[in-house]
Amino acid sequence: MKKIKFTNLFALLPEKKKIVSKIITLIRNSKFVGGEEVSLLEKNFAKFVKINNCITVANGTDALEIAINSLKLKKGSEIIVPNNTWISTAEAVVTNNHKVKFCDVNLDDYTICLKDLKKKINLKTKAIIAVHLYGNPANMIGIKKLIKNKNIKIIEDCAQAHGTKINGRHVGTFGDLGTFSFFPGKNIGAFGDAGAIVTNSKKLALYCKRMKSHGALKKYDHMFSARNSRLDTINCSVLNIKLLHYNKAIRKRNLLANLYFKELKNLHQVKLFNLKYKNQSTFHQFVIRTDYRDALKKYLLKKKIETMIHYPYMLNELKFFKDRKKLNNSNKLGQKILSLPISEEHSSKEVKYVAQSIKDFFVK
Repeated sequence: MKKIKFTNLFALLPEKKKIVSKIITLIRNSKFVGGEEVSLLEKNFAKFVKINNCITVANGTDALEIAINSLKLKKGSEIIVPNNTWISTAEAVVTNNHKVKFCDVNLDDYTICLKDLKKKINLKTKAIIAVHLYGNPANMIGIKKLIKNKNIKIIEDCAQAHGTKINGRHVGTFGDLGTFSFFPGKNIGAFGDAGAIVTNSKKLALYCKRMKSHGALKKYDHMFSARNSRLDTINCSVLNIKLLHYNKAIRKRNLLANLYFKELKNLHQVKLFNLKYKNQSTFHQFVIRTDYRDALKKYLLKKKIETMIHYPYMLNELKFFKDRKKLNNSNKLGQKILSLPISEEHSSKEVKYVAQSIKDFFVK
């Protein structure tokens, strides 16, 4: 078996000639910022998510920061964030001068743990950021029940969950706002940093549109001091083309994930996702959990199989965050999780080889 890369971003590109042709045309016509391609992506992605408003921004971190800012929470408000996620989720809380409160994750899909969330919610809680991690949907129905009749806002961090659904409804549409990243390694990736905010609220959408562009909707239309977080035209054109092919990519990722489930289900040393039947994961990552993670990772590399770790530490382990209380499920979780190769350029043969190699490791 040849080397199995964790991912090959070039191989993932659909219609390569069309993308190159589109970029050359935009360069020739000096189309770099704003314009038709940006408006088209916002329209296309809103339609894909089935939501009223999509606002493109420069990256996923900006999307989170602007989304939090749009809620106009009192300075120093407490915002609950799951402990196992990329740093941006918590970082965006701190940069908006609020207090981050870490919540444990469940060990079925690694999204926010409702049992611990119920304990964490108090009179100081003003918002919850639910992260749809690894392409798995967080329990939005359960979260909304917990905060019923409470004045608590919800932001959905969908950076890894393009196309992920709960009972047929796209994530990002359950809360006040949803945020997305189109970082190159995401299921729908740009040629650099890129992001978006989605919402059904006209008021929040208008604020986010102004906030991302110096407080203006058009040139010299400044209503307040803001920032520059515009998504460039070339990246929007790439994403427009990729979006046309994305449903096919979701089907392939689910096919490969099902193969992993089938091949590894009887391996007691390895814990797999335990997903709810009516929810659709897009398997941005396929993560396993084992007490023998480091040795397994080393063994797979010898077998020419690349793996990654998402993430090697939990956020409450970082010294610069004030909330460092021990959380049971996520305690030392970063030492046990391993992400296996899964993307639409991988073959069933490769996935079976990865699975067989894992089984061979535990036999030895």
